[in-house]
Amino acid sequence: MKKDINNNKYNNLKFTDILAVDRTILANERTFLAYIRTSLNVLAAGISFIKLFKFLPIQILGYILVPLGLIIFIIGLYRFLKINKNIHKND
Repeated sequence: MKKDINNNKYNNLKFTDILAVDRTILANERTFLAYIRTSLNVLAAGISFIKLFKFLPIQILGYILVPLGLIIFIIGLYRFLKINKNIHKND
C-alpha cells in the first residue's frame, strides 16, 4: 500500500516521521515472520523426533515440541495483530 504524503492524516507529520512509521510497520512484519520461522522449526523438530527416534525420552520431547510450535505461532500472531492495530489506530 503506497502512502500519499499529501493525505490529510500526514499533514502534521514530517517526512522523517512518515518514514519512521513505515520502518515500524516493516519491523512488525519482520518480527512476525521470525515467529513463523521459529514455530515451523520447532514443529518440524518435534515431528522428526517422534517419527525418527524410537528412544522414548526423545519421542516425549517431540510430543512436547509439537504443541510448543503451535503456541509460538499463536503468540506471534497475537503480537502482530496487537501491534498492527496500535500502529493503524490513528488512520
